[in-house]
Amino acid sequence: MARSKEKTPKKAKQPGRLKQMWQVFQMTRRYDSNIVWILVLAFLIPVLISLALALLIPGSNVFTMVLWIVAGVLAGILAMLIILGRRAEKAAYSQIEGQPGAVGAVLRSSLKRGWVGSEMPVAVNGKTQDAVYRAVGRGGVVLISEGPKTRTARMLDEEKRKIVRIGGNVGVTVISVGPDEDAVPLHKLARRLTRIKPTLTKAEVLAVNNRLNSMGTKLPIPKGVDPMKARPQRG
Repeated sequence: MARSKEKTPKKAKQPGRLKQMWQVFQMTRRYDSNIVWILVLAFLIPVLISLALALLIPGSNVFTMVLWIVAGVLAGILAMLIILGRRAEKAAYSQIEGQPGAVGAVLRSSLKRGWVGSEMPVAVNGKTQDAVYRAVGRGGVVLISEGPKTRTARMLDEEKRKIVRIGGNVGVTVISVGPDEDAVPLHKLARRLTRIKPTLTKAEVLAVNNRLNSMGTKLPIPKGVDPMKARPQRG
Protein backbone atom coordinates (compact mmCIF):
# COMPACT_ATOMS: atom_id res chain seq x y z
CA MET A 1 0.00 0.00 0.00
CA ALA A 2 1.54 3.24 -1.14
CA ARG A 3 1.97 5.82 1.49
CA SER A 4 0.92 9.34 0.66
CA LYS A 5 3.69 11.78 1.20
CA GLU A 6 2.62 14.70 3.30
CA LYS A 7 4.02 17.93 2.06
CA THR A 8 5.18 20.10 4.88
CA PRO A 9 4.25 23.74 4.30
CA LYS A 10 7.22 25.90 3.50
CA LYS A 11 7.98 28.72 5.85
CA ALA A 12 7.45 32.16 4.45
CA LYS A 13 10.77 33.51 3.30
CA GLN A 14 11.92 36.42 5.37
CA PRO A 15 12.81 39.53 3.37
CA GLY A 16 16.51 40.30 3.08
CA ARG A 17 18.23 43.14 4.90
CA LEU A 18 18.17 45.46 1.87
CA LYS A 19 14.50 44.76 1.24
CA GLN A 20 13.70 45.45 4.90
CA MET A 21 15.55 48.76 4.70
CA TRP A 22 13.64 49.66 1.55
CA GLN A 23 10.34 48.87 3.25
CA VAL A 24 11.32 51.03 6.23
CA PHE A 25 12.27 53.86 3.86
CA GLN A 26 8.96 53.59 1.99
CA MET A 27 6.99 53.65 5.23
CA THR A 28 8.95 56.63 6.51
CA ARG A 29 8.54 58.56 3.27
CA ARG A 30 4.75 58.34 3.56
CA TYR A 31 4.86 60.29 6.82
CA ASP A 32 8.04 62.36 6.31
CA SER A 33 8.18 64.17 2.98
CA ASN A 34 11.67 65.54 3.67
CA ILE A 35 13.34 62.20 4.32
CA VAL A 36 14.88 61.92 0.82
CA TRP A 37 16.71 65.26 1.01
CA ILE A 38 17.75 64.61 4.61
CA LEU A 39 19.31 61.27 3.68
CA VAL A 40 21.06 62.76 0.64
CA LEU A 41 22.62 65.49 2.80
CA ALA A 42 23.54 62.95 5.49
CA PHE A 43 25.50 61.02 2.89
CA LEU A 44 27.07 63.94 1.00
CA ILE A 45 28.33 65.97 3.97
CA PRO A 46 30.79 63.32 5.30
CA VAL A 47 31.92 62.55 1.73
CA LEU A 48 32.61 66.23 0.96
CA ILE A 49 34.41 66.71 4.28
CA SER A 50 36.66 63.70 3.67
CA LEU A 51 37.36 64.86 0.11
CA ALA A 52 38.30 68.33 1.36
CA LEU A 53 40.63 66.83 3.96
CA ALA A 54 42.24 64.62 1.35
CA LEU A 55 42.97 67.65 -0.85
CA LEU A 56 44.03 70.07 1.89
CA ILE A 57 46.26 67.87 4.04
CA PRO A 58 49.85 68.36 2.84
CA GLY A 59 51.76 65.34 1.65
CA SER A 60 48.69 63.41 0.53
CA ASN A 61 49.15 60.90 -2.26
CA VAL A 62 46.66 58.95 -4.35
CA PHE A 63 46.47 56.13 -1.81
CA THR A 64 45.69 58.39 1.16
CA MET A 65 43.13 60.30 -0.93
CA VAL A 66 41.36 57.05 -1.77
CA LEU A 67 41.36 56.09 1.93
CA TRP A 68 39.85 59.46 2.87
CA ILE A 69 37.13 59.12 0.25
CA VAL A 70 36.31 55.54 1.29
CA ALA A 71 36.14 56.66 4.92
CA GLY A 72 33.81 59.48 3.91
CA VAL A 73 31.52 57.10 2.00
CA LEU A 74 31.34 54.70 4.95
CA ALA A 75 30.65 57.58 7.32
CA GLY A 76 27.93 58.83 4.97
CA ILE A 77 26.26 55.42 4.84
CA LEU A 78 26.40 55.15 8.64
CA ALA A 79 24.87 58.63 9.02
CA MET A 80 22.08 57.69 6.60
CA LEU A 81 21.26 54.52 8.56
CA ILE A 82 21.20 56.33 11.90
CA ILE A 83 18.98 59.12 10.62
CA LEU A 84 16.68 56.71 8.78
CA GLY A 85 16.26 54.66 11.96
CA ARG A 86 15.33 57.69 14.05
CA ARG A 87 12.96 59.15 11.46
CA ALA A 88 11.36 55.74 10.93
CA GLU A 89 10.79 55.39 14.68
CA LYS A 90 9.22 58.84 14.76
CA ALA A 91 6.98 57.98 11.80
CA ALA A 92 5.91 54.69 13.39
CA TYR A 93 4.97 56.32 16.68
CA SER A 94 3.15 59.14 14.90
CA GLN A 95 0.65 56.53 13.69
CA ILE A 96 -0.37 55.56 17.23
CA GLU A 97 0.20 58.87 19.03
CA GLY A 98 -2.93 59.96 20.86
CA GLN A 99 -4.43 56.46 20.93
CA PRO A 100 -5.06 54.63 24.23
CA GLY A 101 -2.11 52.37 25.02
CA ALA A 102 0.45 54.25 22.93
CA VAL A 103 2.72 54.81 25.95
CA GLY A 104 2.49 51.11 26.76
CA ALA A 105 3.71 50.29 23.25
CA VAL A 106 6.81 52.44 23.84
CA LEU A 107 7.52 50.84 27.21
CA ARG A 108 7.16 47.39 25.67
CA SER A 109 9.44 47.91 22.68
CA SER A 110 11.74 50.90 23.16
CA LEU A 111 12.95 51.01 26.77
CA LYS A 112 16.70 51.39 27.04
CA ARG A 113 18.87 49.00 29.03
CA GLY A 114 18.54 49.37 32.78
CA TRP A 115 14.86 50.33 32.72
CA VAL A 116 11.90 48.13 33.56
CA GLY A 117 8.39 48.96 32.41
CA SER A 118 5.19 47.32 31.33
CA GLU A 119 2.61 47.92 28.62
CA MET A 120 0.06 47.44 31.39
CA PRO A 121 -0.89 50.79 32.99
CA VAL A 122 -1.00 51.08 36.77
CA ALA A 123 -4.07 53.34 36.72
CA VAL A 124 -6.80 53.94 34.14
CA ASN A 125 -9.84 56.16 33.89
CA GLY A 126 -12.43 53.89 32.27
CA LYS A 127 -14.51 56.78 30.98
CA THR A 128 -11.85 58.93 29.35
CA GLN A 129 -9.29 56.13 28.74
CA ASP A 130 -6.57 58.30 30.29
CA ALA A 131 -3.89 56.20 31.94
CA VAL A 132 -0.77 56.29 34.09
CA TYR A 133 2.18 54.00 33.41
CA ARG A 134 5.19 53.24 35.58
CA ALA A 135 8.83 52.58 34.74
CA VAL A 136 11.68 51.83 37.16
CA GLY A 137 15.34 52.36 36.41
CA ARG A 138 18.62 53.86 37.59
CA GLY A 139 16.85 57.23 37.64
CA GLY A 140 14.27 56.03 40.17
CA VAL A 141 10.54 55.60 39.57
CA VAL A 142 8.93 57.41 36.65
CA LEU A 143 5.19 57.89 36.32
CA ILE A 144 4.05 58.60 32.77
CA SER A 145 0.60 60.05 32.23
CA GLU A 146 -1.25 59.48 28.96
CA GLY A 147 -3.84 62.18 28.42
CA PRO A 148 -4.40 65.84 29.36
CA LYS A 149 -2.75 66.91 32.62
CA THR A 150 -6.03 68.24 33.99
CA ARG A 151 -7.54 64.75 33.81
CA THR A 152 -4.52 62.70 34.91
CA ALA A 153 -3.37 64.84 37.89
CA ARG A 154 -5.50 62.95 40.42
CA MET A 155 -4.33 59.52 39.28
CA LEU A 156 -0.71 60.71 39.40
CA ASP A 157 -1.11 61.97 42.97
CA GLU A 158 -2.58 58.65 44.08
CA GLU A 159 0.23 56.66 42.47
CA LYS A 160 2.88 58.95 44.00
CA ARG A 161 1.42 58.38 47.46
CA LYS A 162 1.60 54.61 46.93
CA ILE A 163 5.23 54.82 45.83
CA VAL A 164 6.21 56.99 48.81
CA ARG A 165 4.45 54.55 51.16
CA ILE A 166 6.17 51.46 49.73
CA GLY A 167 9.31 52.76 48.05
CA GLY A 168 10.50 55.02 50.85
CA ASN A 169 12.93 57.70 49.69
CA VAL A 170 13.02 56.61 46.05
CA GLY A 171 12.86 59.60 43.71
CA VAL A 172 9.70 59.94 41.62
CA THR A 173 9.69 61.71 38.25
CA VAL A 174 6.49 62.60 36.43
CA ILE A 175 6.34 62.77 32.62
CA SER A 176 3.29 63.79 30.64
CA VAL A 177 2.51 62.43 27.17
CA GLY A 178 -0.54 64.12 25.75
CA PRO A 179 -1.97 67.21 24.08
CA ASP A 180 -0.41 69.74 26.48
CA GLU A 181 2.20 72.12 25.07
CA ASP A 182 4.94 71.02 27.48
CA ALA A 183 4.18 67.30 27.07
CA VAL A 184 6.88 64.92 25.84
CA PRO A 185 6.29 63.65 22.28
CA LEU A 186 5.73 59.91 22.11
CA HIS A 187 8.81 59.23 19.96
CA LYS A 188 11.07 61.04 22.50
CA LEU A 189 9.77 59.23 25.58
CA ALA A 190 12.42 56.47 25.71
CA ARG A 191 15.26 58.99 25.30
CA ARG A 192 13.72 61.25 27.93
CA LEU A 193 14.01 58.44 30.48
CA THR A 194 17.73 58.02 29.81
CA ARG A 195 18.37 61.68 30.64
CA ILE A 196 17.16 61.27 34.23
CA LYS A 197 20.09 61.39 36.66
CA PRO A 198 20.89 57.91 38.07
CA THR A 199 20.18 57.52 41.79
CA LEU A 200 19.75 53.73 42.17
CA THR A 201 22.02 50.74 41.68
CA LYS A 202 20.97 47.77 39.55
CA ALA A 203 20.16 45.76 42.68
CA GLU A 204 18.05 48.60 44.06
CA VAL A 205 16.15 48.89 40.77
CA LEU A 206 15.17 45.23 41.00
CA ALA A 207 14.19 45.51 44.66
CA VAL A 208 12.08 48.65 44.13
CA ASN A 209 10.37 47.16 41.08
CA ASN A 210 9.50 43.97 42.99
CA ARG A 211 8.06 45.96 45.89
CA LEU A 212 5.94 48.10 43.59
CA ASN A 213 4.70 45.07 41.65
CA SER A 214 3.61 43.48 44.92
CA MET A 215 1.03 46.26 45.34
CA GLY A 216 -1.07 44.85 42.52
CA THR A 217 -3.47 46.85 40.39
CA LYS A 218 -7.17 46.61 39.65
CA LEU A 219 -7.95 48.08 36.28
CA PRO A 220 -11.23 48.45 34.38
CA ILE A 221 -9.61 47.16 31.17
CA PRO A 222 -8.28 43.77 30.04
CA LYS A 223 -4.56 43.11 30.25
CA GLY A 224 -2.51 43.95 27.20
CA VAL A 225 -3.44 47.27 25.68
CA ASP A 226 -2.85 47.08 21.95
CA PRO A 227 -2.76 50.60 20.46
CA MET A 228 -3.19 49.23 16.95
CA LYS A 229 -6.49 47.57 17.92
CA ALA A 230 -7.82 50.22 20.25
CA ARG A 231 -11.36 51.27 19.41
CA PRO A 232 -12.71 54.74 20.04
CA GLN A 233 -15.26 54.99 22.81
CA ARG A 234 -18.83 55.17 21.57
CA GLY A 235 -20.83 58.28 22.27
